[in-house]
Amino acid sequence: MPIVSLNQRDPLIDGRQSERAMLVRRGVQRLMIQMRVSVLPEIPLVTGRRADLLGLSEKGEFTIVEIKSSIEDFRVDRKWPDYRLHCDRLYFATHPGVPTDIFPECCGLILSDGYGAEILREAPEERMSPATRKALTLRFARIASDRLLRAEWSANPFLTEGGLALDEDG
Repeated sequence: MPIVSLNQRDPLIDGRQSERAMLVRRGVQRLMIQMRVSVLPEIPLVTGRRADLLGLSEKGEFTIVEIKSSIEDFRVDRKWPDYRLHCDRLYFATHPGVPTDIFPECCGLILSDGYGAEILREAPEERMSPATRKALTLRFARIASDRLLRAEWSANPFLTEGGLALDEDG
């Protein structure tokens, strides 16, 4: 069951993601779950950017996965280097219809078919500063908690009487 936002805008499905990108996301999320990594989609970062997927490992390490559904999607996006400040590892994820040689060697690479995914190239580790890690850990926890509460409210509308609303600005 998808999580549904009580607000007009749904941060998880805002119309910017193509059907193909959503399939790639699903496969990567399944891979992350198998790896025992907690993962949240569409996470707003303090810079104003939004990570497609943000994963938190059992060791407290952060991974950002940037989903690219086509060659053009990759070519027009030049914001991805900014994500390095917010993770220990940065991956691109795509599907078999996109040539993998277009992605930079300095990032990891994941191939997803929508049902699962495989890491084709491990991402090099670039450790975040302790202050950034703490801030991102707190942001991850707040957003996860807010989304869980929204899911509970959507399953039981009685709980939302009184007009409470959550903003997802982190």
